[in-house]
Formats: sequence, C-alpha cells, structure tokens
Amino acid sequence: MFSWLGNDDRKKDPEVFQTVSEGLKKLYKTKLLPLEDYYKFHEFHSPALEDADFDNKPMILLVGQYSTGKTTFIRYLLEQDFPGMRIGPEPTTDSFIAVMQGDVEGVVPGNALVVDPKKPFRKLNAFGNAFLNRFVCAQLPNPVLESISVIDTPGILSGEKQRISREREKDSGYSDRHRCSYGGYDFAAVLEWFAERVDRIILLFDAHKLDISDEFSEVIKALKNHEDKMRVVLNKADQIETQQLMRVYGALMWSLGKIVNTPEVIRVYIGSFWSHPLLIPDNRKLFEAEEQDLFRDIQSLPRNAALRKLNDLIKRARLAKVHAYIISSLKKEMPSVFGKDNKKKELIASLGEIYSRIEREHQISPGDFPNLKKMQDLLQSQDFNKFQPLKSKLLETVDEMLSHDIAHLMVLVRQEETQKPVQMVKGGAFEGTQNGPFGHGYGEGAGEGIDDADWVVSRDKPMYDEIFYTLSPVNGKVTGANAKREMVKSKLPNTVLGKIWKLADIDKDGLLDDEEFALANHLIKVKLEGHELPNDLPYHLLPPSKRKVPE
Repeated sequence: MFSWLGNDDRKKDPEVFQTVSEGLKKLYKTKLLPLEDYYKFHEFHSPALEDADFDNKPMILLVGQYSTGKTTFIRYLLEQDFPGMRIGPEPTTDSFIAVMQGDVEGVVPGNALVVDPKKPFRKLNAFGNAFLNRFVCAQLPNPVLESISVIDTPGILSGEKQRISREREKDSGYSDRHRCSYGGYDFAAVLEWFAERVDRIILLFDAHKLDISDEFSEVIKALKNHEDKMRVVLNKADQIETQQLMRVYGALMWSLGKIVNTPEVIRVYIGSFWSHPLLIPDNRKLFEAEEQDLFRDIQSLPRNAALRKLNDLIKRARLAKVHAYIISSLKKEMPSVFGKDNKKKELIASLGEIYSRIEREHQISPGDFPNLKKMQDLLQSQDFNKFQPLKSKLLETVDEMLSHDIAHLMVLVRQEETQKPVQMVKGGAFEGTQNGPFGHGYGEGAGEGIDDADWVVSRDKPMYDEIFYTLSPVNGKVTGANAKREMVKSKLPNTVLGKIWKLADIDKDGLLDDEEFALANHLIKVKLEGHELPNDLPYHLLPPSKRKVPE
C-alpha cells in the first residue's frame, strides 16, 4: 500500500492505491486526460483510455501475409479449435478475431463487442460498420486463455488486387493516406490501434515462400514506435533444407533491417508451429529450442503486464505533451482577423520547422514527435481557431505525474510482483513439453543418463582414471593444484571451471577422489558440447558411493 502525495504533503491527505491497475486509472483520469481533452489529442492520435484498457488480460496480436499460419499458430497454442476458425492455403481469415476466455463456446459480433464495458474494444466503434462487420470475438473455455487473449488478423494480400483497391478508394474521394483496404476500413489504422494496446506483436513469415509485399512493408512501418513489443516467427521451417533455411533467415533479417529502422535486431524464432509431422526433421533440436524460447517469452506476459501498461502510459504522456506544444504553437501563429486560411496552409507546410523550434525550446527528443506527413494530413480538416493556447498548469500536472507519481507506482509494481504468485501461461501447448521425456533437453547434457540404472560417468571412467593416476594422488585423492593443471587443458574460463570444481568436490574437502575427478571431466565434456551446467548436482550424476542409502 502506497501513499500518493501532492506538491504539499502537509495540506493534502494522501491518496491510497491498492493495486497498480487502480493507480494507473486514477493517474490517467486526473492528470493526463485533462491535457488530452484540452488539446484534442483523441482526434489526432488515439481515443481516450477506459477502465477495461487497464484491467484486461495481456493480448497478443498476430500479423502476417495470407497462408503464413496465423490461425494455425493460435490452434497450436490452444490445442483445440476455436469458433469461426478457418484454415487453408488461400486467404481464409477475412476478419479480425479476438480469441478470448469464455464459459461457453460462441462468437460475439463486433457491434455487440464495442458496447461491452468489460471488453477493451469500445473505442473501435470509430472505425464504423465496415470494420465492425469484420470483427468478432471467439469465446471458449481454455486454460491458455485464462492468462492471455490472442488477436487474429486478416492475411495481408500482395500484388495487384490491393493496389487496385487503394486506387479505387482514391478515385472515390476516400483519404489519400496509404490504406490497406479490407472492405472500406483503414486496415493500417486498426492495426495501430491494437498495437498500442497489446503486450506482444508477432509477425509471421512463411519460410517456404518468403516475400515481403509492399502492403506488408507498409503495415510493419505502421507499427513504428512499438518495436519493443515485436517478435518475428519464421514459420513452416521444416519444409526446407538446412542450407536453404540459412539463406531464408539471412534474407528475412536483411529485409526486416530495411523496413524496421532500429539499431536493435528483432528477435526471430524459427520453427513449425503446428501439430503435423516434420517434413524435414534435420533441424528438430533447433526448432525445439526456438519454440521453448518463444513460449517463455509468451509465458512472461502476465507477469510483466502491469509494467507494460505503465510503460505505455508514459509513452502516451510524452506524446500528449508534444501534441500540446504543437497545437498551442499553431494557435499562437494564427492571425486574429484576416488571412486565416492562407496562414493555415502556410503553417501546415512549415510544420517541420515548428517541430524543430519546439524541439530546441523544450529540449524534446525528435523521436517523441508524431509522424510529420500524418500530422500534416490530419491538420487539413481542423479549425485552427478552435485550438487552445499553452496552458502551463496542465503540462505541469503531467510533468509531476512523470517525475513523481510514476516513480511511486514503479515501487508498487515491484511489490505486486513479489507478493503475488508467479503468473505463467498454462495449458495447451505450454504443458506439452514441460515435464517428462519430451521436455526440451531431457536426457541431454547434464541430464544424460537420468533414467539409466548405472552411473552415466562410469562409461568413460576408465579413460578418466588413467589421467587421474598420472596426477600423483595421495591417499586416493589429487590436490586442487594438480587437478587444475589438467582441467585448464579444456580451455574453459576459470569461472566455468570453478563452478565445475564446486559441483564435483562433493565432500567439500578441497581434494578430488577418482569418482569426483571423473565427474569433473564429465561436466567439462557437457560444457564443451554446448550445454549449460546445472546449478546443483542432479542425483543421477552423484557417484554411487556418495549416495545416501535410504533408511
């Protein structure tokens, strides 16, 4: 429980927040929303946030060209079909489908979804019936969906069909802003809306036919400023040989580097996310390791959900501040009586110079400014006379929130993380490889011999014994100095050899007998083969003579 204090702690009774979600809602409504309303932030950038935006489960947005396996990927995670699911090599998914937890299987249409205050979709009504007729919620009872929700999107087409579709929109007077049309709604804008609210964006590519269309490139660019949420899946990788897979992976990284203009490399997971036999099983171990890495990333979402919402609120507040400076600057430049129309055109044309001036005057990073071309397009339809001048009090309140309140809320985030049980996504595919012999790495590395009746080290012990007796053992044991001379021949760093020594010196006497020496060499072999060392010695690696006999 934390106290939230105003500027004068002696005069104000502290507000008490029980949860991070409650704190975020209160801060947004009392400190950020007034600034957004005053400067028409919602007409330019993003609709106002509602309680459901702070309370909803973590969401994953799947984006990709048609037939990359988006719907199959969801089915793979859930290990069951969901209402409205259609799978095929042609563009089968023509709607946005929110796959969510429900007591009974069923489909809720878009128009009903946007009036449900418990769902975080109410603001999607701004995209109109053209979109809502292609938006549904598939509800079903599933353990995976108790922790996360998944948004399936229409497969992005390529080539002539969509180019013609865009040209028709232009001819009909529809906005000349780039749009991927799916029946009269702004596909890229809908994706931007979801990207701002989801916890993870997964871009799916087909390893068998890797071609990033112009439409897909534009969609990826529309997700700019959300690169931290992006992950890439190179799907259907079992359909090509290893050498070709290496080339496809390199080509994908090169293409993404041109589209996503960030110094960081987006994480790419390679695999085949469906339950069919692998066509080319050569890279089975790679696919298993990649799948486990992706699953761990998804499983961490519930644990990090509060921190993500806090981070998104900070990004929104920074954008709202910049927006306030832009609008107030435009207002200040407008004449009071004559020449308003010409001045408006002049200001829109020189918006880049206004950006630069605001950047210098207020020490704002260029990355915090909205897209220049998009902002110029939006300003065309605005009445500059209705813009508001700079109101310092509103900006000071947001600055106080960022510098003071957010710091306190961060403490509450950490406290919630330590007090609550570890939240993990469970069920479905997440259960399939966690336990038993088909868990990733089972029976490999330090786990080799886990099910054997004999001590696994004994296979190579005669070879290790020959080395042991050349090290001048005294009373059946070699000293640390003598053992070190042999162990450093592995060329492993001292930090690794020190851990191996700690695991192998079971009786902690600073000496190694023949079994402990053999164990040390076995662990060196495990590490040299590329496996990780255990933190504690597993029971099956314990030398038989050191095992306690059950009473």
